[in-house]
Amino acid sequence: MIQETDDPSGAPSLGDLIQLPESLAFLEWQFLGASLLNWGVAVVVLMVAHPLFNVAIRIVAGRLEALSRRTPGRVDEIAALLLRKTKGFVVLALALWVASLTLGPVWAGRMAILAKLAVLAQGGLWGADVVSWFLQRYRDRQIEDDPGAATAIGAMGFLARLVVWSIIVLTALSVMDFEIGPALAGLGVGGIAVALAVQNILGDLFASLSIIFDRPFVIGDFIIVGDHMGTVEHVGLKTTRIRSLSGEQLIFGNSDLLSSRVRNFKRMEERRILFTFGVQYDTGHEKLRQIPGIVEEVIEAADNSRFDRAHFAEFGDSSLEFEAVYFMTVPDFPSYRDTQEQINLELYRRLQELGVSFAFPTRTLHLHVDSADAEIRTAPVPEEGSASGDRVATGG
Repeated sequence: MIQETDDPSGAPSLGDLIQLPESLAFLEWQFLGASLLNWGVAVVVLMVAHPLFNVAIRIVAGRLEALSRRTPGRVDEIAALLLRKTKGFVVLALALWVASLTLGPVWAGRMAILAKLAVLAQGGLWGADVVSWFLQRYRDRQIEDDPGAATAIGAMGFLARLVVWSIIVLTALSVMDFEIGPALAGLGVGGIAVALAVQNILGDLFASLSIIFDRPFVIGDFIIVGDHMGTVEHVGLKTTRIRSLSGEQLIFGNSDLLSSRVRNFKRMEERRILFTFGVQYDTGHEKLRQIPGIVEEVIEAADNSRFDRAHFAEFGDSSLEFEAVYFMTVPDFPSYRDTQEQINLELYRRLQELGVSFAFPTRTLHLHVDSADAEIRTAPVPEEGSASGDRVATGG
């Protein structure tokens, strides 16, 4: 509503400073706490300030981009990126604040609060962009050497953005004259209650941070957890997923996973192999002496193997036992099985040429019979037609 009263704020209007002719006296009418002349000047200032701010941002961003192309990776690169991502509502809020300076302190104070909130929101967006920029640079440096870097980047990005927006929200409440002290105290008490209610989830969350930063395993590692084994596919904030050898996906809670004994085979540099075999007891002494040397030759000739030792170990129940140890110079399991097969075939051929037979479970039973205790009594069998034992009567 247009009123012909003085400015209640007490701020002088342009009409007080400039003598207007009688024909323009209506410009001193008051509207929402300011004269029509002040509103007109504010509109003109807004129309000038808004495009001027946009042009200034583009010019500064272009200069910074030119500098960043000559010196990549420096601060001017992220500064240019942030300026290019300045939102339109921030520019408009700043232009409104500048225009409101012509309307007196009341409107200037209102627009100042709006501008501060807009700048805080833009600061939150800029903070998230800065986090993404630094994490992307970290990803580019680490992703080739560490397949688990993607998981670490995701978790660190989430936590960093949470911190940034928490600061922005608290600052915005302070700008709007809210008492944030009681709010923080309430959040603290509520946070304790929530933590007690979701302690299992928080346990998995902190366990995921331990996995991310301590890195007992990363994506792509082959691990054994208890009776389960498989390749790590995903490390999340609550669970870790493993693809088993039989094809199904195993899902572990992160806290349960860290409380278990984890065997990481991907980080094994060499694989130690111990195998045994037995030969028959009738193998001669000289042939037994030759067998360890044959085993050494066979292992040294195999692929990706390094001989350690071979010994005639013990006298078994049904065989003479030999023990051999070697190291695989590559850690993967298929290579080990291929090499062991090669060793077994060649060892079988060499021992066959030597005339040595592999033993198999046998048992020989020796019986000792005492003739006095084991005498077998049989009745005499009379010959055919014999009258032995018969009495014959004759007459005379």
